Amino acid sequence: MYNPPDYFQIDELFTEEHLIIRDAVRNWVNKSVKPIIDNAAQNHKFPIHLIKELGEIGAFGPYIPEKYGGAGLDQTSYGLIMTELERGDSAIRSAASVQSSLVMYPIFAFGSEEQKQKYLPKLASGEWVGAFGLTEPNHGSDPGGMLTNIKDKGDHYLLNGSKMWITNSPIADVGVVWAKDENGIVKGLIVEKQMAGLSAPETKNKWSLRASITGEFVFDNVKVPKENLLPNIKGLKGPLMCLNSARYGIAWGVIGAAMDCYDTAVNYALERKQFGKPIASFQLQQKKLAEILTDITKAQLMAWRLGVLRNENRATPAQISMAKRNNVEMALKTARESRQILGAMGISGDFPIMRHMMNLESVITYEGTHDIHLLITGFDITGISAFGE
Repeated sequence: MYNPPDYFQIDELFTEEHLIIRDAVRNWVNKSVKPIIDNAAQNHKFPIHLIKELGEIGAFGPYIPEKYGGAGLDQTSYGLIMTELERGDSAIRSAASVQSSLVMYPIFAFGSEEQKQKYLPKLASGEWVGAFGLTEPNHGSDPGGMLTNIKDKGDHYLLNGSKMWITNSPIADVGVVWAKDENGIVKGLIVEKQMAGLSAPETKNKWSLRASITGEFVFDNVKVPKENLLPNIKGLKGPLMCLNSARYGIAWGVIGAAMDCYDTAVNYALERKQFGKPIASFQLQQKKLAEILTDITKAQLMAWRLGVLRNENRATPAQISMAKRNNVEMALKTARESRQILGAMGISGDFPIMRHMMNLESVITYEGTHDIHLLITGFDITGISAFGE
C-alpha cells in the first residue's frame, strides 16, 4: 500500500479540489500504470493505449480553458497531476507533459483562433498525439543555432531540416516545430503527419525512458500551409516559454518518482531482516531514510510555492530553472540511495527504483541540462551571462 510522505502537512496547503484531482490521478496510476509499466520498460515499448485514458482523466492541457477541451484548472493542479504520473513512470509524465506544455500550450498562447479550435480539443481528448521539435543533432543547449529553416513560397512555406530526441514523434499526429525564416528569425509551425516529405523514425536502444517512444523529425521539402504558422510569436522567446511550462511540470513530476522510491525503501527496510533484526534498525539505513525524507520535503515546499507564483503570473524563468534543477537532482539522489537500501534487490524489475533511476538520467538532461540551469541561476545572481555571445 502506497504511503506518500507528507512530513510538513503540505496537503493542508492545497484546496479540496486539488486533493480530489490528485487522488483521482493517483488511483488511475495504481490501476492502469503500475501493473504494466515494468513490462513496458523491459520491452522498450510505449503503452500507447494509455493515451486515450490520459485524455479521459484530464491529464492533457489541464490548464487550457474548457472551451478548447481543457479542464480550466490552475497551475498547482497541473503540478499535482504531473507528480502522480511520474510516480507511475517518467515516460507517462513525459507524454502528458509534452502534449500539454510543448504542443497545446504554444497553440493556445501563440496560435490563431482557428488553430485553437482545430487542434486543442483533439489533443485534449487524446484523439491526436502531439510532439515538439526544437532540439537538433548539432544544437541542443544552443537552440539559437538551429539549421532547420522555412522559405516563403507564396501560398506555403517550404520546411527543411531535422529535429531529434522528440518524445512521441513516431506516433504523433501533430508537431509544433521551430525553424528559422530567410531573415534568421525563429518561427513556430504546426506540421501534420500526412504532409509529404515528413518522416519520424524512432530512436531505439535507450537505457533510459524505455517505456517512452522517442524519435526524430526529418523535413525534406515539406509544404506547410501559411495558416499553420503560429501568428503571435517570433524569436526564441516562443520555444523558451514552452520550456518554462514543461520545466515547471518536471519540478513537480520528479517528486513523484522520489516518493515512490522512498516508499519502496521504507517498506523494504522494515521487512528485510539481517543479523536478526530489520535493517531499518541500523543507523546507516535510518540516516539514508531521514536525508531522503528531508530532501523530498524541501522539494515539495519549493514546488508548492512555485505553483502559487505561477498562478499569480509571478514565477520567473530563473525560479523555474532552479526548481527543475534542484528537484531532479533530489529525485536522482533519492533513487540511488533507495537502491542501496534494497541492496541487490534494488536492480530487480520487481521493484521500481532502478527504472526510476534510469529515467531520471534523461530527465536531468532534457528541458535544459543540469549545468545549463545552474548557469541560468548564476546569470540571475550576477547579471553576467556565462553563455556564448
